[in-house]
Amino acid sequence: MTSALGAGFGFATVHDAPIAYIQRIRDYYTALGYGAAYEWAHYAEVPFQPLPRPLARCRVAIVTTAAPYQAGKGDQGPGAPYNAAAKFYTVYSGDTSKDHDLRISHVAIDRKHTTAEDSGTWFPLPELRRAAAGGLIGSVAPRFHGLPTNRSHRTTLDVDCPEIVERCLTDAVDAAVLVANCPVCHQSVSLAARALEANGIATVVMACAKDIVEHVGVPRLLFSDFPLGNAAGRPNDAASQAATLELALAVLEKAPAPRTTVQSPLVWSADAEWKLDYQNAARLSAEELARLRAEFDRGKAVAKSLRGQAG
Repeated sequence: MTSALGAGFGFATVHDAPIAYIQRIRDYYTALGYGAAYEWAHYAEVPFQPLPRPLARCRVAIVTTAAPYQAGKGDQGPGAPYNAAAKFYTVYSGDTSKDHDLRISHVAIDRKHTTAEDSGTWFPLPELRRAAAGGLIGSVAPRFHGLPTNRSHRTTLDVDCPEIVERCLTDAVDAAVLVANCPVCHQSVSLAARALEANGIATVVMACAKDIVEHVGVPRLLFSDFPLGNAAGRPNDAASQAATLELALAVLEKAPAPRTTVQSPLVWSADAEWKLDYQNAARLSAEELARLRAEFDRGKAVAKSLRGQAG
């Protein structure tokens, strides 16, 4: 809570600040009984590619970590629990002239404070089309690209990122908007952004885990202080989604240098209590931790089996 002195100055509560996901997740998995902490990708140098022409003449692509709906792979709808069976393991692409049913049940979003009921919060293709129709961008690239959520740095850097770069170059893309969902998604899209920039394609990352993206090191970040899974705006709030994409495109066009971060002025709710819940071991009983450990182990087993099949 804010101190009495701080309240007199109108200060926000102490926890009303961006969640420190790296530390939160480290503490959470330690409490679950796992060993050495995960090592997040981290770079000192950051590539930076200015837009090659005015944004109103640029072809812009979307890179997403959302997965195409797969019938028969379990619950993938609003409020679905984590579903490892719905994961994908190779880069895929989709026709941007069509609508697509993409879901995020396969990633560790904030399931307590958001239900994943509105794909506009994680896949801003309709908004990007409107941006093109309104002349804000030149055109939408013919394809969007799906990037796997992979804890392996080597696989992401040596396999997935080069594939994303190749597809964007094939489509003559000038810029890319990369939208993150879960913590590892944030690392994956950050690595992809770096690879795209190194190959002449300007990028902006739309994210809710500020610390992870900045730890990796990216050229441009639009940070929305929302629960994970809502990097493109609030659910069922078209104005929020339009404003979020417009701000991301402004960052894409006007960022003066690498490591430019802009925080959206939009807020999730008047009460910041939600920030204390995500993977917070201090708020979980021993019984809850044991249950979560068992669930996580089951999910890992499913994912390992599917990864083997995909390979």
